[in-house]
Amino acid sequence: MPTTHKQSKNGKGEIPPAKGKLGIMIPGMGAVATTFVAGVEAVRKGISSPIGSLTQMGTIRLGKRTEGRSPTIKDFVPLAGLNDLVFTGWDIFEDDMYSAARKAGVLEVPLLDQVKPFLSKIKPRKAVFDKRYVKKLDGPNVKKGKNKMELAEQLRDDIRDFRKSSGADRLVMIWCGSTETFIRPGKAHRSLAAFEQGLQKSDDSIAPSMVYAYAALKEGVPFANGAPNLTVDIGAMHELSKEMEAPICGKDYKTGQTLIKTILAPGFKARMIGLNGWFSTNILGNRDGEVLDDPGSFKTKEESKLSVLEHILQPQLYPDLYGNMCHKVRINYYPPRGDNKEGWDNIDIFGWLGYPMQIKVDFLCRDSILAAPIVLDLVLFLDLAKRSPELRGLGIQEWLSFYFKSPMTPPGLYPEHDLFIQLMKLKNTLRHLKGEELITHLGLEYYD
Repeated sequence: MPTTHKQSKNGKGEIPPAKGKLGIMIPGMGAVATTFVAGVEAVRKGISSPIGSLTQMGTIRLGKRTEGRSPTIKDFVPLAGLNDLVFTGWDIFEDDMYSAARKAGVLEVPLLDQVKPFLSKIKPRKAVFDKRYVKKLDGPNVKKGKNKMELAEQLRDDIRDFRKSSGADRLVMIWCGSTETFIRPGKAHRSLAAFEQGLQKSDDSIAPSMVYAYAALKEGVPFANGAPNLTVDIGAMHELSKEMEAPICGKDYKTGQTLIKTILAPGFKARMIGLNGWFSTNILGNRDGEVLDDPGSFKTKEESKLSVLEHILQPQLYPDLYGNMCHKVRINYYPPRGDNKEGWDNIDIFGWLGYPMQIKVDFLCRDSILAAPIVLDLVLFLDLAKRSPELRGLGIQEWLSFYFKSPMTPPGLYPEHDLFIQLMKLKNTLRHLKGEELITHLGLEYYD
C-alpha cells in the first residue's frame, strides 16, 4: 500500500524530502553515460556549470507576474542534490568509465583527467546482451543464463548488490544503451503474466532492454528509456510499473535534429504557415551512428523521428496546410565525425496566397553534450515521482514528455510533441504537486 503522508495545499499528500543517497543505474556505459557522469562530477568539483539542465538552472514562476516569485526548480521541489548521487552500470565492454570516456572522445582529456579518480572507480557489470538485437556491436562482458528470466534475476541481484554496497537509499535506472532492432508489440508484451512466460521461454520478442526494465520494476526501481526501443512502452510494463509503484517514462532523448523540429514546427502552426516538405539528413560517427547503420536499428529510430511532425502539425485538422507534406529522415554513419553530429534540414514552406519559401538549417551539434543534462533531469524527476504519493502509482510519467522524441502515453491517447506545451505541462505538474496555482497565461486579472 502507498505510504501516507500529511496533506499539502492541493490535498494530494506532501512529497517527503530526498534524504540519503540516490543510486543511478545505467545500462550502456558509452558516450552519453560517461559524459553525464563526468559532467556531474565536474559540477560537484566546481570545474564547470550544469548548462542545459532544467532542474539545476531553470526557474519556475509562481503566482501572478506582479508577485515576482520565480524560484529555481531545485529549490521549489525536493530533488536529490548532486552530491548525493552514486553510480553503477552495465556494458558489453570492460572499460571503466574513464577509459570509456576517453574512447568516446566527447570530452577533452584535460577535463577528464580532473575527474579521473572518480570515473576510474566505476567499472561495468556484465551486461545482458544479444547480438541479434544490435547487429553492429559485440563485446566480451556479457552475462550467461539458461533463459531470459534467469538473466533478469541476475540483474535483480546486481540491483540489490549496488543498493547495499553503495549505501543508496533510493535507486533509478536509465537506459543509455544502443538502439535495438525494430520490434512490434506482440503476445508476450500484452500482460505481465504473458511477459513472464516469455522470459521463461526466451521469447524472441523480448529484447535485452526489456529484461533490464523488468528487473528494475520488479525491484521497485523507476525506469527511463533513452532510446527509441519498445522497452517499457508495452502493456506488461505498464502493468508492472503500476503494481510496483515504480514510475516509467520514455522514449528516445530529444537532442539534436528533433529538438529543432519541435521548436520550429509549433511556430509554423501558430502562424498558419504551410509545409510542403521537410527533408532531414544526419551524419555522425560515434557508436550510435555505427549501430544505426543496421537497417533494423535504423527502422526503430526512423519511427521515433517521423512521428514528431504529424502530431505537432495535425494534418487532419489543417489539410490545406499540412495534408500533403513530405517528411523524410536519413541517418548516415560517417566515422570521421565522431560524436559531433551534423544535421541538415531542408524545409519547404508556403505562405500568403500559396507563395513558396524555404528554410535551411545546418545544426552542428554534440549529441552526448545535449543528452547528458537530459539524463540528469530525468533521474532527478523520476526519483521525485517515486516519492510523490500522487505520481508514483500512475505508471507512465507523461509530464516528462519534454525530454523525449517519442513520448509515452496511455493506450489510445496521442502524445504531445510541441516543446512549449510540454514545458508548460512539466512546470504545471510541479506547481500542482506543491499546491500552487497553475499558470494559464490568460492574464485578464491584470486589467480588472
